[in-house]
Amino acid sequence: MNLHDILQNPDEHVRFAAYLDELQQVADADEVDLVSRVLADPDQTMAQSAVLRHLDHRAAGLCLGPAYEGWAQTMTQATIDRPFLTQRLGTWSIFRAVTLKLPWQPDDLLASSNWLQLKTATGTNTEAVKLLAEAGRTNRIRNTARIGLTHHSE
Repeated sequence: MNLHDILQNPDEHVRFAAYLDELQQVADADEVDLVSRVLADPDQTMAQSAVLRHLDHRAAGLCLGPAYEGWAQTMTQATIDRPFLTQRLGTWSIFRAVTLKLPWQPDDLLASSNWLQLKTATGTNTEAVKLLAEAGRTNRIRNTARIGLTHHSE
């Protein structure tokens, strides 16, 4: 199904599934164009949701490797007028920095989403886990980090 056919379908659930299928199969060279075209769908909530799922899937696969940086910059430009999507890419970049022990700012981690704090609290960056044990946003995050610290010291 091509994008023109997808847009002709009045059911947003069908379009959502078709977009996910197209995004999953897109060649790297065509990714920005496809993301832009999906985001042009009249149902903005559905379109952003499809692109968000795509970004999460791609970021999870790329974030620990060298290709992530260029991809994230390109996708940030492609989603620049969608604050939620650019914020999610920023979240993945913080996760990458903490996980790979690259330079990162404690304030960025503390201001990040519950998802990122919880994911980081179960990680291996002791500095980040200690920070979250003391100042994580929720009891669950702080407790998870404390448990992680206990396991790391055994």
